[in-house]
Amino acid sequence: MRKNKQERQEALKQTIAENPFVTDDELAARFSVSIQTIRLDRLELSIPELRERIKYVAKRRFDDVKALHEDEVIGDIVDLQLDESAISILEIDPMHAFSRTGIARGHHLFAQANSLAVAVIDDDLALTSKATIHFIRPVRVGERVVAKAKVIQKERVRTIVEVNSYAGQDHVFRGRFTMFRSHTAKNSQKPKQ
Repeated sequence: MRKNKQERQEALKQTIAENPFVTDDELAARFSVSIQTIRLDRLELSIPELRERIKYVAKRRFDDVKALHEDEVIGDIVDLQLDESAISILEIDPMHAFSRTGIARGHHLFAQANSLAVAVIDDDLALTSKATIHFIRPVRVGERVVAKAKVIQKERVRTIVEVNSYAGQDHVFRGRFTMFRSHTAKNSQKPKQ
């Protein structure tokens, strides 16, 4: 059953508040209305378009990346809580995909997830020592991949980071990364003689 305009707009506000990266296409499908209706609703509610919402989220204060330069992260970091969690967004364009099929090359999805796993580490140096990955479904040109990293175990020598990537509502990639932390290596080195 379709909601009336007021109910739909309330639900729209809540949906965007929960997931600021949701597209107008996804909203139209969710509420069974046209994209134009979603755009008009957003306009009436003074909710900016997706690009502006992403810029707003990116400008919010979050921790600084320590283990690598921020420009070395594949995708745009929009949230970072060191040693806790991080989120990045990667727009899949033709340079990321096979020209014949339009399907994203797997190494780009892996690179986004792996660089996010490095970025979430609260240390000057973090290296991937092991990765277990699973590609769940192909990603195509034009899709936006949101990668979410979460530190699930932290020990003296290593940290385990789980990264899940989504295109729209679809889970497209899962990875578990075992990360080596440099500060423990410094403490365990023998002094030179």
